[in-house]
Amino acid sequence: MRTDLLRHLTSPLTAVRNLGILAHVDAGKTTVTERILFATGTTHKRGEVHDGTTVTDFDPQERDRGITIFAAAASCAWDGHRINLIDTPGHVDFADEVERSLRVLDGAIAVFDAVAGVEPQSESVWRQADRHGVPRMAFVNKLDRAGADLDTAVESIRRRLHPAPLVVQMPIGAEADFTGVVDLLRMRSLIWTDGIDTAEEGPVPDALRAEALRRRRLLEEAVAELHPSALEEFCAASALGERTLARALRELTCTGDGLVVLCGSAYRNRGVEPLLDAVVAYLPSPLDVPAVRGTVDGVERERAADPAAPFAALAFKVQAGATGRLTYLRVYSGTLRKGETVMDAGAGRTERIARILRVRADRHTELELAVAGDIVAVVGPKAARPGSTLCAPGAPFVLEAPTVAEPVVSVALEARRSADAGRLGPALARLVEEDPSLALRTDPETGQTVLSGMGELHLEVAVEKIRRDHGLDLAVGRPRVTYRETVARGVTGLVYRHVKQDGGAGQFAHVVLDVEPLPPEGDGDAATGFAFRSAVVGGRVPQEYVRAVEAGCRDALAEGPLGGHRVTGLRVVLTDGAIHPKDSSETAFRTAGRLGLRAALRACSMLLLEPVVEVTVTVPDDAVGGVLGDLAARRGRITGSTARLGGTVVTATVPVAELFGYATRLRSRTQGRGSFTARPAGHVRAQGAASDGTVPR
Repeated sequence: MRTDLLRHLTSPLTAVRNLGILAHVDAGKTTVTERILFATGTTHKRGEVHDGTTVTDFDPQERDRGITIFAAAASCAWDGHRINLIDTPGHVDFADEVERSLRVLDGAIAVFDAVAGVEPQSESVWRQADRHGVPRMAFVNKLDRAGADLDTAVESIRRRLHPAPLVVQMPIGAEADFTGVVDLLRMRSLIWTDGIDTAEEGPVPDALRAEALRRRRLLEEAVAELHPSALEEFCAASALGERTLARALRELTCTGDGLVVLCGSAYRNRGVEPLLDAVVAYLPSPLDVPAVRGTVDGVERERAADPAAPFAALAFKVQAGATGRLTYLRVYSGTLRKGETVMDAGAGRTERIARILRVRADRHTELELAVAGDIVAVVGPKAARPGSTLCAPGAPFVLEAPTVAEPVVSVALEARRSADAGRLGPALARLVEEDPSLALRTDPETGQTVLSGMGELHLEVAVEKIRRDHGLDLAVGRPRVTYRETVARGVTGLVYRHVKQDGGAGQFAHVVLDVEPLPPEGDGDAATGFAFRSAVVGGRVPQEYVRAVEAGCRDALAEGPLGGHRVTGLRVVLTDGAIHPKDSSETAFRTAGRLGLRAALRACSMLLLEPVVEVTVTVPDDAVGGVLGDLAARRGRITGSTARLGGTVVTATVPVAELFGYATRLRSRTQGRGSFTARPAGHVRAQGAASDGTVPR
């Protein structure tokens, strides 16, 4: 134990912070990142989103649209610590970029608008971070805006995200007069003057001392309620010392039991240095998070963040650029040296690492090695994809890959010039390789090339990327949504007998299936909405054939009887069957499972489902009526309306098929003042279904 503690205290990994910047669109993530890079001396000029001069939004489309589309990594140094930053997108269409980034991060800064507080996508990225157990801090940004209020923003965090906010700063001045903050731990003021990039430290102003003492007391009480050691000191001394308070805040942040809240204005460069100090003080190092878990020969194992351990890293991003194919890695254990050979554990093939790069968005610094805790890019791997594990050839280790959301919107693509048809396939393959949330297929009926993604904007960006990078002139068909089919009323005792005899060894399989709707709380596979179990007794169907029947049933889910859409939300029970001593095989029972379930689905009452999204529309008060009418015309179901300073926020559930072109229509109705966000909300019964939930045949 003493040896482990000594190693922890002396390890260089204690001076590493891997963190992401998370927020809703326009909350100021990229500006916060730019100011961090400027404050740490990584850049010598402050980049601005509106000028298209930011470091992390380096893609031409990001600069044209003024939003972050691709997660960008950057590395900087502060107070003797190495900080690896990932600036993540805030638009829901690019949530998969956030998911892959969170998979490799040890901590995060959640940025909130001081006027709007918690916004829809703020909740989405917060829930994503919850799933990954990523410790977070909060930065309430834009305190210089009209209507900005720290307390209101913190209350929205408490009410909608349900953490325990621990506010460690108090603003000095309000709105346009915001000039600095009071540090409630050290009871000092930090004031920024226009034209000067560093804060002037001083005592708390007399006019604010009483309020600062009150807020310090509230902070001590909140920490004492959550931290046992702090509670002991608080009960004994009726107060908490600065050292105890700082230690408790770090431990509460690392466990997720508390949320340290800071404030400022990134655009005016106020509050960034204290934010960096808090990152170093409160967010965990690679040694402070649990050891990564993976599998070795199917058995779950742990790997400590130790440079001397066998090498293991997760690829979370692939980017094909002018300098070659870059594979972004989070190194979890061991040491990687330039020129070494590693193994892609999933593919079972070896790759040579030609170069190791320290990343700063689209600029790189070459390294000789990378150690546990590092986030780097490498040149050399040819086949590694996001989610691939690279490890030492002599010590196989497979890490869990990030989950990939299912695409909901599709477009049909074709090259306008026949001479470009041969170039389109490789260009699309490269695009899908870089972005796993895109899916590519060929429609078997029409022969069209179909590209599917997470939303209309996602596909617009993908198509524009092909046009710019490859010089292809594309014809794009109207986006199509991905429907689903499910069982409204099932069948029992459906008998299917598969017999095939063509001169050689025959095929024989006899199965009896029950099909029923899967309850919402059912025990099925969450990704496919499918459950299977066997109720066969007496060994009438051997276990290996039962598994083959299940595999065949899963094959049958690909096409439903209504329109060839994927089937979901059903449970299949194998109740009986029979075998032939010579002609039965796993192949025969898999075929019987597939064809038997297809026959059962034709006998069931089926329901067509369409994808819907939860839309949050922010509009000026004088345009609410028109927006509500437009949503109703799009088959939207209004779920809420909230008055907010300067406008109204309307929430509604709308079919994805009705949202195409909505952004243009909304801008037209609101003279460009309206905005909306949307996030997937599952599938519901498609319009036109019968009152009992079935679709007429």
